[in-house]
Amino acid sequence: MEKITLTSTFTVYDSANDLPEPVRLLMQRAVEVRKTAYAPYSKFRVGAALQLDNGEVVIGSNQENAAYPSGLCAERVAVFHAGAAHPGAKILTLAISAAADSKVVDSPIPPCGACRQSLAEYEMKQDVPMEIYFMGETGKVYKSDSLKNLLPLVFDKDYL
Repeated sequence: MEKITLTSTFTVYDSANDLPEPVRLLMQRAVEVRKTAYAPYSKFRVGAALQLDNGEVVIGSNQENAAYPSGLCAERVAVFHAGAAHPGAKILTLAISAAADSKVVDSPIPPCGACRQSLAEYEMKQDVPMEIYFMGETGKVYKSDSLKNLLPLVFDKDYL
């Protein structure tokens, strides 16, 4: 039997104010769009902003539905919109911010498993890593240099 160790490496910023200026502005967009989330059931609001290589910024917020799991997370709303509106563009950077109606979210909230798989599809398709920055509504911001760092054993088209 063989055992392997997989590790993920993150850069940690003390707050959004410490981010490089372009990323700080992108995170501000994620915070702003978080307020448009339709989250009457979970009361958990997430905003996402994508920086594309064509200069466009695409935003998304989570959209829930009483018929679970018909809603979509903010990350998938943004990435699917980018894929439809800018099919040739590459996603360079993704900023994510999350907040709850009932408490202060002060720890970084990464993409869920379904979002990681959807983001993996786009990262593999574009063959360029996307930087992913994620935070709560306050506190530290984590940066992953790629989706593969968040999901090291990624399932992709090569398995089909």
